[in-house]
Amino acid sequence: MAVSLWTHPREGWLSVFAATTEPMTTSPAPRFDEWLDQIAERSAALRSAARQAPSHARIPACPDWTVPDLLAHVGGTQRFWAAAVTAGPASGPPSDGQVPERFPTGDLLEWSARSTDALLSSLRAAGPDGRCWTWWADSGIASTSGAVARHQVREVAVLARDAQDAAGVPEPLPSGLAVDAVDEFLHVGFGSMDGWPHSPARVALVADEGRAWTLILDETGASAVRSAVDGGRPEADATVSAPAGELLLALHRRTSWDDGTLRLAGDAALVRQLVVWQPLD
Repeated sequence: MAVSLWTHPREGWLSVFAATTEPMTTSPAPRFDEWLDQIAERSAALRSAARQAPSHARIPACPDWTVPDLLAHVGGTQRFWAAAVTAGPASGPPSDGQVPERFPTGDLLEWSARSTDALLSSLRAAGPDGRCWTWWADSGIASTSGAVARHQVREVAVLARDAQDAAGVPEPLPSGLAVDAVDEFLHVGFGSMDGWPHSPARVALVADEGRAWTLILDETGASAVRSAVDGGRPEADATVSAPAGELLLALHRRTSWDDGTLRLAGDAALVRQLVVWQPLD
């Protein structure tokens, strides 16, 4: 399935109903260090795959891009967010002049590693509660460095998998990372969307790891409710079940919804409407 790489246009770059549900947001502090470690690890995995890929190998999810293009995109995005976090509270994103070494210089892999270091350094300096500009202010998720760290885990995890696909060495996404990344995508990505253009509906996504979410879709947009799975299934018009990593890749249109990896019950047409609703370019 050929699709564009995920880039929210405002970056300039590029639930389940149950008796007890978790709050919509939680403090980022307990997981902040973990997110930083995951950014470092997934960025290293991306560069490792890039070293194994043939020269100028194409990205299967986006055939117009090569592996060097992908490295340049990720490095530029990491530098963009480093600048946004360093700038602190702001009414808009950092300008080109506020993003040092925004474009690759010298050895691409070395520049990529420096880009990751720049992002991690800015996040550590700000701490989990540092305020900064983000494009998801309307989603209900705080505009903080902790939220940026979590968002960057998801982005680099998916793009590292793209590099692995290009190199022919795809690996499953780490389970715990994938569960949190699905949650972040539903609340930030879908939570920032405008009104649902179809009839009101509910779509449940159930991870084999024991977490589930229901997206409530209506004229106001999408809102997510989440809970643990305790043997039941949420009431929904369609339910999609799979390991969290496969759910995440499918939401990013990296895998087909029709190849048997995902278990679909209910309205299949509704699920396809959901997948193509939010833009990935």
